[in-house]
Amino acid sequence: MAKKETQCCNEKFKTSIGGQALIEGIMMRGPEKDAVVVLGKDGMTLEVTPRKIRKKGSFATWPLIRGAVNFFDSQVVGVKALMRSADLAPEEYTEEEQPSKLDLWLEKKLGNEKFQQFLVGFAVFLGLAMSIGLFFLLPMIVSSLFDGIVTSNLLLTLLEGLVRMVIFMAYMILVSRMKEMKRVFAYHGAEHKTIRCYEAGLPLTVENVRAQTRLHPRCGTSFLLVVMVISILVFSVASSLLLSVVPALAAIRGTIGYKLIMIAFKLLLLPLIVAITYEINRWAGRHDNGFTRILTAPGMWMQNFTTNEPDDSMIEVGIAAVKAVLPEEEGADRW
Repeated sequence: MAKKETQCCNEKFKTSIGGQALIEGIMMRGPEKDAVVVLGKDGMTLEVTPRKIRKKGSFATWPLIRGAVNFFDSQVVGVKALMRSADLAPEEYTEEEQPSKLDLWLEKKLGNEKFQQFLVGFAVFLGLAMSIGLFFLLPMIVSSLFDGIVTSNLLLTLLEGLVRMVIFMAYMILVSRMKEMKRVFAYHGAEHKTIRCYEAGLPLTVENVRAQTRLHPRCGTSFLLVVMVISILVFSVASSLLLSVVPALAAIRGTIGYKLIMIAFKLLLLPLIVAITYEINRWAGRHDNGFTRILTAPGMWMQNFTTNEPDDSMIEVGIAAVKAVLPEEEGADRW
């Protein structure tokens, strides 16, 4: 009989190591190295690359600034790892497509390395554009339809936030039901379980990892959910300030021009929202008390849809990925 999953992890410390599920694999990021581990027909393939270490006190490490910088950096690294896993994964899990004439022309003009950089950049841009369009622009447009009816700026922002949350949750639940994503979410579960086991100070064995919960408070799903909540607060306060600083906007309220101005203004606030969310997650990740448990509870609940129970081979991938990025100095990855 399989050992019952541990629902509460007795953490001895919190690590800064984190990862991402890939196609038949896992990407882990440590303080010094990144690792991509993919399970193919001939076993596991492990690729480790050194991370660029930012100097303490540099502009990119400043509070609020570092949140936006780290978010964009993680998007680039994540897309690269996902594309690499597609190359290494067995054919039955990927679709072989012949390169189009445009692909061949771009590769010829840019060269293979620059062509790969172009693909990564385009994929990051497309992913961010789709996320912003679906989770931010669409709710803004929907809520703006009620601008002439709802006169309270706070109520309008709450309505927008409600629409955003409904779209986000519906999207996550629908994606979790896709057959192609079930194995990816199982690798996501393996990633969480392995980190849980490591933080509990247990030997990284399949049996020990299997016993851990697949839910983790410092997950990207939780981060996105906190972004949704923080956006309600920031949009509400910032919109009120804008209307008080530029009273002329009140005279055109309800017009298309007003709606476009408010949508553009809110889109400009997104980097600030990401930065604030990063600082909140950073603080919550370093503390374990009643308040932080309440703060992370919604994100933990959402992980029931974005993680699945992994099999032993997936757990072995997670173990290999974590071991590959452990720092040379013990404790250097302490969060």
